[in-house]
Amino acid sequence: MDTGTHVVMGIALGGLATLDPVVASNHAVATSVLIGTIAGSQIPDIDTVLKLRNNAIYIRNHRGVTHSIPAVILWPLLIVAVIYPFFTGGNLLHLWAWTFAAVFIHVFVDIFNAYGTQALRPFSNKWVALGVINTFDPVIFTIHIIGIFIWFLGANPGATFLIMYAVIIAYYIRRYIAKNKVLYEVKKIIPDATEIIIAPTMRFHQWRIAAMNKEEFFVGRSVNNQVEVLDRFIRVPVPNTPVIEAAKKDKNLSAFLSFSPVYRWEVDEYNDFYEVRFIDLRYRSNGHYPFVAVVQLDCDLNPISSYTGWVFSEKKLRKKLSIIPS
Repeated sequence: MDTGTHVVMGIALGGLATLDPVVASNHAVATSVLIGTIAGSQIPDIDTVLKLRNNAIYIRNHRGVTHSIPAVILWPLLIVAVIYPFFTGGNLLHLWAWTFAAVFIHVFVDIFNAYGTQALRPFSNKWVALGVINTFDPVIFTIHIIGIFIWFLGANPGATFLIMYAVIIAYYIRRYIAKNKVLYEVKKIIPDATEIIIAPTMRFHQWRIAAMNKEEFFVGRSVNNQVEVLDRFIRVPVPNTPVIEAAKKDKNLSAFLSFSPVYRWEVDEYNDFYEVRFIDLRYRSNGHYPFVAVVQLDCDLNPISSYTGWVFSEKKLRKKLSIIPS
């Protein structure tokens, strides 16, 4: 989920913790637990700082080791070690338990996004992504805001957030059923599909679709369970040419290939350099595919410049690459 949603989730979990008699009966415990749940709801995303280095490192590592099983165990211990000395009248066990719950829930809800997490590390590096909830879901965020506002007005926080989470669980189930309906419709249109990726959007009844069979890629969308194929591309295997192989050694393209399961590729030859472009087909926006990896190589196949990430115009891409071919 996005940062804002994780913040309100941390606050809500701190309110829910008042159902715990130990938390409810001691102000120091309640305060420390609220701080712990807010911090625990944020800390797995500390890897966002990798964006300051470059997109390749961020794409390859975001929601990786920081969302792994060892991290889920270690983050609460670290947070408690920082918080507890300031609340000597607190309860160490209950502070740890609710902080652990916050960290676990953060990783758990991220699994329901299309991006997913490597939550099974170190046992598996596979990305677990159920694609049921958008990274920012306005319904989930709004429900949390309403719950926090009701708490602010004086309602019992434990009961308020217990009801709120029951509603959210029902919402998750509803989204899961809705996705399966879309999947059923896609299979009717592409019965020989070898892979189907259905991704949520911020709109409840609208989904992004990327699929493939042995011969073609299909890009489409579903609105109110009506599936429409927007683009089709012939599947052309990536060749083992010297240009492609040299480009694959670039960190940006390597990161892209570790992240993207459905993509097209292009190679353009200019007077004094080659340009290799890989295009993720999952993120069609207004007829454009903005998530790309581009590598430029000189005639000796040495890298000149490269980029991976979101670009919404060719002009901006050229600016990022700092090269404008004639």
